Amino acid sequence: MDLPDRKQIKDVFEGLLGRDVAIRDGRPVLMDIPKPVVATYVDDAHRLRAVVVMDLALAAHAGAALALMPKGGAEAAVEDWRLPANLYENAAEILNVLAAPLGEASGVHQRLSATFAPTDPVPAHVVAWAATLGAREDVSLDIQGYGTGSLSVVGGHAA
Repeated sequence: MDLPDRKQIKDVFEGLLGRDVAIRDGRPVLMDIPKPVVATYVDDAHRLRAVVVMDLALAAHAGAALALMPKGGAEAAVEDWRLPANLYENAAEILNVLAAPLGEASGVHQRLSATFAPTDPVPAHVVAWAATLGAREDVSLDIQGYGTGSLSVVGGHAA
């Protein structure tokens, strides 16, 4: 499965946040502590097509930047390993917008199916999908004035 390229990912973040975002090679976001924000995307037949995993740092920084909140709130969330509901909701909105470049890259219409906050249980098949090697893009994003975090976009065949 084709995945969005880095420019498409960067464009989503810059477009929504109204800030410069530097993107570079990253490491896979693990389903570890602190727990990440996870999103699933399905096609029109409701088959799982992609999983995106956003680490706590990126969710906090991007969530705060989207709401034009002071970066101190994001820093406190990262330090406490706890993502407040308002930052989670903002991160989930960014993940919703990522459905468009996922669909463009794959040639298959996709939509956000579910998002899981760090406190939510994530279904085992989604955890397994997120750990899959192969069709994935692991990046680090540095949001100007806020901070850096990681994002993993994992594609595959329809499940």
